[in-house]
Amino acid sequence: MDLVCFSHLRWDFVFQRPQHLMNRGARERRVLYMEEPVFGEGPPVLDISPRAGGVQVVVPRLPHGTHEREAERMQASLVDELLTAQGISDMIAWYYTPMALGFTDHLEPCVTVYDCMDELSAFLDAPKLLREREEQLLARADLVFTGGQSLYEAKRTRHLRVYAFPSSVDVAHFRQARDPQPDPPDQMAIPHPRLGFYGVIDERFDIELVRRVAELRPDWQIVLIGPVAKIDPATLPRPSNIHYLGGKQYSELPSYLAGWDVALLTFALNASTRFISPTKTPEYLAAGRPVVSTPIRDVVRPYGERGFVRIAETPEAFVDAIVAALGDRIDERGAEIDRYLATMSWDRTWADMWRHVKSINTPAEATAADPQGEIYAAGAEGPADTQAIITR
Repeated sequence: MDLVCFSHLRWDFVFQRPQHLMNRGARERRVLYMEEPVFGEGPPVLDISPRAGGVQVVVPRLPHGTHEREAERMQASLVDELLTAQGISDMIAWYYTPMALGFTDHLEPCVTVYDCMDELSAFLDAPKLLREREEQLLARADLVFTGGQSLYEAKRTRHLRVYAFPSSVDVAHFRQARDPQPDPPDQMAIPHPRLGFYGVIDERFDIELVRRVAELRPDWQIVLIGPVAKIDPATLPRPSNIHYLGGKQYSELPSYLAGWDVALLTFALNASTRFISPTKTPEYLAAGRPVVSTPIRDVVRPYGERGFVRIAETPEAFVDAIVAALGDRIDERGAEIDRYLATMSWDRTWADMWRHVKSINTPAEATAADPQGEIYAAGAEGPADTQAIITR
């Protein structure tokens, strides 16, 4: 069966959960990844462009000024034309955004998967219809996967087949940071000690915490990697010891991590972070960096409880935790951390997800031995080219 994924995330924005999973899906079947529309001149069309991992990225291009309901009608028509042109009949519909139901509720996929990686309704500027659409998607879905244990606990009573698949990690990729790496040119001149963060800098990022840590310890250098989204860049602190290096490719991250003395998870404690399970937590650990985090629930449990990550909430406590982390030796807990990370590969996560998908059509091969809600990844206990093809 072909897999058609409907996502709110741009494929080329930040490499995260959808990219890891869809690339693995594309090893064995055709995968189309449909983004939200962009608006411009001309009639409605689809741009289809292949990526190196085998996924075909589909971008609807709609006329400027198109009303929301009309945009959904246009996208529904484009999706139908896409499936006809690609010869897709038996398909798996894989949703990251419930809002895609507005133009796909007429489809009849063999299997419908809702991979709920975040509580999107809590994010800044979330669509008003999102909660209603999620209820509709939960009613239609054959399977619901969650991006963390906290999300699983919030969704488990709302569907009969909910499974927690917290963030996994490509250990081999991030282990490169444990070996000497050439310092990237834009990081080379930054003195030590370096405290680093990578990720999207948005409403989940604790701006005031970072500002205050920089004030308390002007001798420390804070390196921030990632795009700024949904917040005014003018609100970001700009002292001389905070360095904004912009977005980087996934392939570049180990070279930056190798030059950090401590890795940071500087998330605010608000509605948008209540259910997050940061992918960067196991990535930082695989890179061999000491980690300090705010008390995000899915970081505290299990990483903080196991002593793999230092947890602090106030700026003063954060400074104390960083001081302690700067004295950590990588090899002291390295073997224990590595054993833990070995249970968390994206390959394993995808294989277990796919086993559930297959069980929908072949109940005899189902996961009878798998209790509902078993955690399969993230430290479970137990368990190209840009050439466009225009359609229309």
